[in-house]
This record gives sequence, C-alpha cells and structure tokens, in this order.
Amino acid sequence: MAIRKKSTKSPPVLSHEFILQNHADIVSCVAMVFLLGLMFEITAKASIIFVTLQYNVTLPATEEQAAESVSLYYYGIKDLATVFFYMLVAIIIHAIIQEYVLDKINRRMHFSKTKHSKFNESGQLSAFYLFSCIWGTFILISENYISDPTILWRAYPHNLMTFQMKFFYIAQLAYWFHAFPELYFQKTKKEDIPRQLVYIGLYLFHIAGAYLLNLNHLGLVLLVLHYFVEFLFHISRLFYFSDEKYQKGFSLWAVLFVLGRLLTLILSVLTVGFGLARAENQKLDFSAGNFNVLAVRIAVLASICITQAFMMWKFINFQLRRWREHSTFQAPTVKKKPTVTKGRSSRKGTENGVNGTVTSNGADSPRNRKEKSS
Repeated sequence: MAIRKKSTKSPPVLSHEFILQNHADIVSCVAMVFLLGLMFEITAKASIIFVTLQYNVTLPATEEQAAESVSLYYYGIKDLATVFFYMLVAIIIHAIIQEYVLDKINRRMHFSKTKHSKFNESGQLSAFYLFSCIWGTFILISENYISDPTILWRAYPHNLMTFQMKFFYIAQLAYWFHAFPELYFQKTKKEDIPRQLVYIGLYLFHIAGAYLLNLNHLGLVLLVLHYFVEFLFHISRLFYFSDEKYQKGFSLWAVLFVLGRLLTLILSVLTVGFGLARAENQKLDFSAGNFNVLAVRIAVLASICITQAFMMWKFINFQLRRWREHSTFQAPTVKKKPTVTKGRSSRKGTENGVNGTVTSNGADSPRNRKEKSS
C-alpha cells in the first residue's frame, strides 16, 4: 500500500505589506466604533469621554467681562481617552495625505529610497506645522496674547483653559503619540528610528510639561514660534528635492532658527525667571494647580535651556556638513599636464593633436611614416 505523505504547507499568514496597506482602514473602523457609540444611550456615556473634551466649568456672567456665561476647561485623567481617540484621527489623516498627495508626487518625481522617505517625512510635518501655526496664531490673537505679553505669567496658575486652548493641546499630544505607530506603518529604517524617537520624545515631554504644569500660555507661544521655523525648513527641503539648486530657503531658515532659539530663551527667562519669581503665591498646591516654586522653575528653565543647546549643537553640525559638501562640490578639478615626448616640439604636437595629445590623423602617424620611407 502506498503511504500518503503529509502535507507540509503552512496555513496562510497575513503579509506585512497587507497590514501596512490596510492599517488606515482598521484604524478608521475603530474610530467609527466610538462615533457610533454616541447614537445609543447605553454606550453614549463611554463614547463621550473619547470624543468630546472633559472637565468643563461654566462661569457665570459678570458686568466687567461678558453678558453671557463662559465655559472653561481644566485637565484630568480622562484626557488620556480623548488623546487616544484623536490619535486614531491623526493616523487616518496621515494615511490620506500619504496616499492622495505624497504618493502621487513620488510617482512623478521618481525619487530614490533615501529621498523618498525624507520627502514623505517633510511632506507630513510641513502640513502639520502649517496647520498648527495657523491654529495657534488664531488663539494668540483671539485671547490678546500679542497686545498684552504679561498674560504669559499674570494670574498664574492658568488651570482654566478655553475650548480652543485645551483642544489645541489635546491635538498636539495626539499627533505626537500617533508618530510611534507610524514608525511601524511607514517601515522606517532601523538606523533612523533612534533619531525619530528622540525628537518625538522631546515634543511630548515639553508639550505635556506645559500642559500639566499649567504653563499653557507660555507653551503655546513657544510652540507657534518653533513650528514656524520648522515649517520653513521642511518646505525648503521639499523644494530642494524638486530642484537641488534651490538653497535660498535654507539660508533664511538658518537665520530664523538662531533667532527662534534666542527668542525662546528670552521668553522663557522673562516668564519663569522674572514673572513667576515675583508672583505673590509661591506655594506648591496640587489641588489648585499651582507649581510656582523655586525647584519647579529651575527644572523648567533647565529643560528648556538644555533642549535649545542640543538643537543648536545639531544645527551647527548640520551647517558644517552642508558647507563641506558645498565646498567639495565646487572645488576645481586639477588638470593633468600634457606629457611631451623627446625630439618633438610642443608646437608640432599642438598642430597634430589636441592639448598635446597626438592623433592618428597627424603627419607623424605610422601610415604617413611608412609612405615617406617608401
């Protein structure tokens, strides 16, 4: 009797590319679950925690401020659920920009793998920085930050926020948290992952610190300033990929980068070192959200100064590398001197060839010498 061999075929497994192509669909389905939960009374209370902002307080109207009551917000543990939901929204928007904008440009330009990844990174970040700058500037104008800079430290702690202010911080935290799964979805190279983790961690550390320490006014101004400079860099890099002769944007960015670091240090020292240091209430009070004590002020200024120094160090290394590449590219090539054989004058060699090199059509070619001898 013939013995049947057992089948060694393994069961079908979902490929990594399949997961990457469909991650946006999976995330959108999860987000739709929370939205559909608002339609049913049983799940509405749980879904509201994820979709809408929590911890609102309604202040009664006064004669000095406004004729209507004002709704303000403070932070709490439920904000983590809201950040999670809008992190899913950020992943969906990221996939839409990638598929319908960046991928189409990549197909037309035919970038290499290195340029392809950098182009995608700059395309995503430039869109986010532009949107955040416009949104943050709108908040600064609407809340009179520009006309009255003392609002940065006056009436601290700033534990009550407007809807736009709190939603801005929730969106910022959600975007930078979404960058972690995007490292997997975008198939980031292993050598690029440490660099990505460093700057994602720095963003989350400073944004969460300003949010939790009730320094949201100062944090908003510094974020708008920093995002504007970073937007200029990434938009310049996008133009550079389309035309490598384009260098004007980088020159302008280099000047604004240094000015941005100086303004960040000036505003931080002015707000934390002088404004909060002269405030009357300098007691640590977790219930009131007051962190205006010497140790916290020193920690805040130290973290800002160390971060600015780290960014300047990276900036100087970047500029030195660019200057070296530019000088190497423009270095003139050394021309070899023509070798002159003995017994021949340079004039004769010039007449018979080009730059001293004898050609086969010259008078001293082997064929002509044979004809002369005959």
